[in-house]
Amino acid sequence: MSQIDAIELKAFIPSKNFKHSKQFYQDLGFTLAWCADDLAYLRLRTCSFLLKDFYQQELAENLVMHLLVPDVDAWWGQIYKRGIVGSYNVRMTPLVQQPWGMREFTLTDPSGVLWRIAQNID
Repeated sequence: MSQIDAIELKAFIPSKNFKHSKQFYQDLGFTLAWCADDLAYLRLRTCSFLLKDFYQQELAENLVMHLLVPDVDAWWGQIYKRGIVGSYNVRMTPLVQQPWGMREFTLTDPSGVLWRIAQNID
């Protein structure tokens, strides 16, 4: 029997305003690796996703992405320092320590997609 394997898994993230969302993610630190009229490939080191010029409110507002980072305080601080919340009219929560062993905050993108940005703690 052959062994099954996988190379990568990517989510398609909806965007209400494609150009605005592309810039939002680049301002967060993602690199725009490839782009067409209705699809963009964004990545940060080994993490990546596809941004789609497609919007359905129910989908966007129920989609949650989880980004595990080595220094969640640095992430929170950079987002705050760059003024991303005010510039894009998005929501960001304070940092909290979760009972499941992570320190995290949430950031809602311009289309309503919720990002949980977290760091494992000892």
